[in-house]
Amino acid sequence: MVEAGCAAHRACAQASRDLGRVGTVHRFEERQVTDSGNLLPAPTATAVLQHVVRSIVDDPDAVSVDAREDDDKVYLEVRVGSGDLGRVIGRRGRTAQSIRTVVRAAASRDGVDVDVDFVDE
Repeated sequence: MVEAGCAAHRACAQASRDLGRVGTVHRFEERQVTDSGNLLPAPTATAVLQHVVRSIVDDPDAVSVDAREDDDKVYLEVRVGSGDLGRVIGRRGRTAQSIRTVVRAAASRDGVDVDVDFVDE
């Protein structure tokens, strides 16, 4: 069970409020294009994932999310700064599972199926 005061819960609640307030993807349009100029396959899910992970870690500037599309699924790979991976995964993977659940819900807005991987470098 997720504690009401945990960082992941607060971050998810804030992302949910932001999406509910805006109602469309337009708020996140500046993040829809990757560095290579390609359109992101799941802009809402990517923006929510970045928001949630950045609010959990100690070094939010070190967070990067890479998206790749394969057949009918979008894979989002999250990389964080050194020492922050354990914080993002949480005890027994509970935080990571909560993040995956929220991002999958956000991906339904994009009409895609999403899988989130936390990559250790």
